[in-house]
Amino acid sequence: MNRLAATATLALGLTGQMAAAQENLTAMTSTPGVAVHLTIAHLAEVASERGIANIQITLGQTGVNATLAVAEGRTDIGICPFILPFLMSRGVGPFADMGAERGAELAENLRVLYPYSFGAYTLYGYDTAGVGGWDDLEGRRVLDGPPRGAATNEARSLIQVMTGLEAGSGFTAVESDWSQMATTITEGSVDVALLPEFIPSDRPLQALSAGRMNFYSIPIEQFESEAVQRVLTAPGSAPFTLTAEQMAALGENAHVVSEDGIFRTRGSVGGNCVNAAMDEEMAYQLTRAHIETLDQIYEKALYARNVGFENLDPVASGMCGLNPVRYHPGAVRAWEEAGYDVPDCAQ
Repeated sequence: MNRLAATATLALGLTGQMAAAQENLTAMTSTPGVAVHLTIAHLAEVASERGIANIQITLGQTGVNATLAVAEGRTDIGICPFILPFLMSRGVGPFADMGAERGAELAENLRVLYPYSFGAYTLYGYDTAGVGGWDDLEGRRVLDGPPRGAATNEARSLIQVMTGLEAGSGFTAVESDWSQMATTITEGSVDVALLPEFIPSDRPLQALSAGRMNFYSIPIEQFESEAVQRVLTAPGSAPFTLTAEQMAALGENAHVVSEDGIFRTRGSVGGNCVNAAMDEEMAYQLTRAHIETLDQIYEKALYARNVGFENLDPVASGMCGLNPVRYHPGAVRAWEEAGYDVPDCAQ
């Protein structure tokens, strides 16, 4: 081959690579500072570096908006708390307007690339508020989530099973936009917060900078009870524990209220979802990029190792059971090639 032909061949090869890298995808995620933003921002970064795709991200989205947009094919990748496909498949909760038949059709469109925790429901408040724990929430002002979204419903259901109290009659429920929650806590307008947190992450760390706080574990007897276990294994939920060493990352102002130092609570689980129509090779390449750059994502946030980015266990991840979502075939291929066991019930 002469030099001119070789140059032309090289140019064509580079053009082909550039064309592949120019495939544009869209994604929806939350505001920065939490795992749901971290994972999609990281995926966009490594997908671009590897020439897989350019991912345009829309910030500030709730799980409801993102999950519905993926199911309807309006965005390619979205944060997907697993409680939402379950509710969607039945046409209830935030999807009541569409009805069960349409909801089931849309839920069938969802596939998972990889799972992770959307946070551990953490009951915490300033020591000066004088709250004694889970059994002292009656009449209290509780920050329980945003004005609309799955997190608020999950927080309220946990309070109800733990205490028998309902929002309004048993305690005063306070809602706030995610971006304003740290301010809501530090300004003293609530007694405690029950929010899906990452340990350690920005919101509790900001609150702790203003004073000593108590973090209330679910007591062992209640955690192991049948009633609480039903909640912990419901769609979108999983039992969640953190060691005393992991909780110590919150700093000296954090006091863990627990019989044995272990922090026990309800974990909110989900993953990054795509539409079932996504090309298998694209799903494979995106998932492979996630798996092969886990060390990088662990370096980006102190809490990243605590959120299960590579935990495919069906209970810990929230897959299988009543969760109607399964892994995308391209994702299954990537996980299995990397040496992970993908449960049959999740395929």
